[in-house]
Amino acid sequence: MNRYKKYVTVPLGFLACGAFGFFLRDIQSGKAPSTESVGRLFGVKAAPATMTAAAVFRTNYNRIMTDYERPLRATDLRYAGIGGMLAALGDPHTVFLPPRAAQDFSDETTAKFFGVGARLGPDPLGAKAAEVFEDGPAYRAGLRKGAIITSVDGKSVTGVEIDGIVRRIKGPEGTIVRIGVMQNGSSKPVTLVIRRGRITTPTVTGDVLSGSRIGYLAVSQFSEPTATQFDRQLSKLEAQGIRGLVIDLRGNPGGLLTTAADMLGRFVDDKPVVTMKFRNGTQEVQRSSSSQVHAFRYPVAVLTDEDSASAAEIFAGCLKDYGKATLVGGRTYGKASVQNVFPLIDNSSAKVTIAKYYLPSSGYIGRKVDEDGVMVSGGLEPDVKVTLTTDVLVTLGDPKTDNQLAKAVEVIQSKAPR
Repeated sequence: MNRYKKYVTVPLGFLACGAFGFFLRDIQSGKAPSTESVGRLFGVKAAPATMTAAAVFRTNYNRIMTDYERPLRATDLRYAGIGGMLAALGDPHTVFLPPRAAQDFSDETTAKFFGVGARLGPDPLGAKAAEVFEDGPAYRAGLRKGAIITSVDGKSVTGVEIDGIVRRIKGPEGTIVRIGVMQNGSSKPVTLVIRRGRITTPTVTGDVLSGSRIGYLAVSQFSEPTATQFDRQLSKLEAQGIRGLVIDLRGNPGGLLTTAADMLGRFVDDKPVVTMKFRNGTQEVQRSSSSQVHAFRYPVAVLTDEDSASAAEIFAGCLKDYGKATLVGGRTYGKASVQNVFPLIDNSSAKVTIAKYYLPSSGYIGRKVDEDGVMVSGGLEPDVKVTLTTDVLVTLGDPKTDNQLAKAVEVIQSKAPR
């Protein structure tokens, strides 16, 4: 178990249904795939009774490769087979990750990659700089938030998908990328020459809410550097004399279980965080870190919504179970399973559910849906339920339009020492 990191993340959607899809009926009924029916599916004679399912697959894989009406890439067919096999389990959290998706997932959980240090959003002319990291190469080269990127290395990116633009900008450390941008009201692009560097993605941002002495920390995911970033941002807020704290987990899809447990160590010392139950009946308890408890001398509120999942639910649920924070907002997603990522050949990987988890008091919060896919149970119910308004254009993090945040501020003010 210790060879791999445990992940508790929201579905990534990399399901490739392929050659194993026809196993679904047998698997759902608790039987091994029928070699005879598999053979018939591909127009071959009944397989011998002693022929294994693996042999049937291999035989028909070879038949497809040699007899299909057009040439095929063997890698594509293998990936489809692996993806279909995992999809047949009916678990959206157990997925096959081809090499590029596996690398993206690794970048996400480590929050480290080589690039220029900016988050991009869509724009008709190419991409918009939604955020520029202040200590990154792009910021030092002059790129600012709101700039429109129109070209990369002299080639237009108008009409190119965001992922494609990001891939063009990323590259080996120390190499040069030239980005055409329009900013500061200019309608004519200028070229910024940027030397790529190692980027640590900010996963925690902080501020003191205007007109109050209440701190606000937005945690976007639980990656490797998140706990350190949390500590750094919290110290900055406390240096400004805050009298309350809002931790915003809305839209947080989860991340590393170990990171969530580490951060919980700031609130509770060496306490059970989750109990993981495995298929063989064994259990494993993940505990919060020890000797790192922080003195929170003010009330804490945690914002959640339907997109708060996995490690975010563990963090919020433990704070609720141990009486360390008030949950405000909406019911969470309800993902109560743990995954391991197993590396495969050619840098692909398989993310496989290995256990269910149970919170200290809230227990099992696994999501259940009806036949129409509507959630009927599961997730964490907030202490103070507030639906995000649709009456105005909401800017998350601004209590003037963000009514969930405004309610969290109200809750804190009612508990703050006078």
